Amino acid sequence: MRRIVLILFGFGVVAAAAGIAAAASGGLPNIGKPSMKAQAVFKGYYDGHIDTYVMTDVSSKSQAQALHVNYSAGLKASKGLPRQFFIKGSAAKGQLTVFGSQPGESDYNPLWEEIWVTWKSGVKPTLLVKDDQIDGLAKKGKLTEKDAHIVLNAPILTVGKG
Repeated sequence: MRRIVLILFGFGVVAAAAGIAAAASGGLPNIGKPSMKAQAVFKGYYDGHIDTYVMTDVSSKSQAQALHVNYSAGLKASKGLPRQFFIKGSAAKGQLTVFGSQPGESDYNPLWEEIWVTWKSGVKPTLLVKDDQIDGLAKKGKLTEKDAHIVLNAPILTVGKG
């Protein structure tokens, strides 16, 4: 009997230690069984390469309806976010959105401050693939950047795998 108690006690200590180790290592709580569901995936440029991303929530009611994503008024309160540039109007062939950061960068955040970019009249659009490129062309007066005051939740899924 004493041997059984010691063995059971030993198993209890091992189980408790395993539980503590899982909790300490950031183990997940029971989140349920995943299911696969199709979701629209988009592409955007960052520093000349293409990343893929999804859009899930936005702080604009009209954009949420147009994109078929969640409306989240609370996102609007987020500050200090990286910029995501959307080219409106005339654009070069193959133009995509342009990110101001990506996973692995110190300022990456899946929340983005939407910046609308418009080419000035008489300027031939060129392909925009970097945030620094956009800022430089804005300083030269070739295009304008306008803060849309909209926050978009759009996590990047893959880096450089467009």
